[in-house]
Amino acid sequence: MNTTAPTTTPTTRVLAWCLHLLVVGLLVLAAGRAVADHRAHAGWVVAAAVACGLVYAAGPVLPGVSRSRRAAALWLTAVEAVWLVLLALSADGVWVAFPLYFLQLHLLPRRAGLAAVAATAAAAIAGFAAHQGAFSAAMAIGPALGAAVAVAVVWGYQALYRESERRRRLIEELTATRADLATAQHTAGVLAERERLAREIHDTLAQGLSSIQLLLRAAERALPDTPQNAARYVDQARQAAVDNLVEARRFVAALAPPALEGATLADALARLCATTSARHPLTARFRLAGDPVPLPTAHEVALLRIAQSALANTVRHAEATTAEVTLGYLDDHVAVDIVDDGRGFDPDHLPVPDPEAGGFGLAAMRARVQALGGTFTVASTPGHGTALTARLPLAPPADPVPEAHP
Repeated sequence: MNTTAPTTTPTTRVLAWCLHLLVVGLLVLAAGRAVADHRAHAGWVVAAAVACGLVYAAGPVLPGVSRSRRAAALWLTAVEAVWLVLLALSADGVWVAFPLYFLQLHLLPRRAGLAAVAATAAAAIAGFAAHQGAFSAAMAIGPALGAAVAVAVVWGYQALYRESERRRRLIEELTATRADLATAQHTAGVLAERERLAREIHDTLAQGLSSIQLLLRAAERALPDTPQNAARYVDQARQAAVDNLVEARRFVAALAPPALEGATLADALARLCATTSARHPLTARFRLAGDPVPLPTAHEVALLRIAQSALANTVRHAEATTAEVTLGYLDDHVAVDIVDDGRGFDPDHLPVPDPEAGGFGLAAMRARVQALGGTFTVASTPGHGTALTARLPLAPPADPVPEAHP
């Protein structure tokens, strides 16, 4: 019956039907043998077997039996009482005790079920001995052995069921944890990609648009007195827009900056200084120190972006007249130094980064360098200029912090 397992599954349903068939078969056997042997109380045996079958059949139908242990205990008591009547009338009723063991162990608490099984076994032994007119140890073996087997089977099944449930809950927890981990990894990836986008936009699009804005303001101030200067500023702004558009396309495609395409890092930095000097009232000079060695693309991109951002900050904020960019190849590292003679600032009292105001510069530079296992330092004093140094190891770090890529 469905009450024999905590949760109804195909396996428990098969076991329940097997138990039903066993009970019906044993009752039919007791009634059939009474009729076949022409026993004196054959009619009463058949009636008791039918009554026992009807009471037993009421259990699966009554909903309270599967929901309440009290109702299950009352139903088992009724089945047991009718079975005792059958046992009193026929010795064949002793075999019905075996399925009763399983019912009692499944429907009752452990201690109560064990006590009910013991009582049923004792009643079966006593009833069989009464029909035989004598008692011997052999008579107790069958019912006692059946009770022991039933206890071992039911308790073993319950232990397996509890273990199965524990593993099922563990698998559910692992599945949920795995889903949470996947969500956390996705969120971390999204945040890392946002940070990368913020750095790239600041170092490319934002700086290029700022340069265009400065050139257009210079053209506006040159009008109408010096139209030739205004035209030159407008032409430089147009070229800056073209360069910025190329940067944006390469940035979307996650490719190397166009300044590095077909050129070395030293060439790209020299071209950057020349372009900055041509477009803004700032003399930017480039200097190479040491013997150049091949660098990973990530190193070249990071150093170029840092130099671009540093010179853009110098143009916008430093009010400097000269700036010097030095690319140095030393024994175990490569470094880019950007020094200007501007008004400087206090590195210990920087404002909180404001994305709308373009305050990602120093934070973006430091993040780029740290992502590649390098160091980034800022030296500045109000009124005495600024010096930035980005240093990267020539050999890749043992466990670098990966930078997000699309």
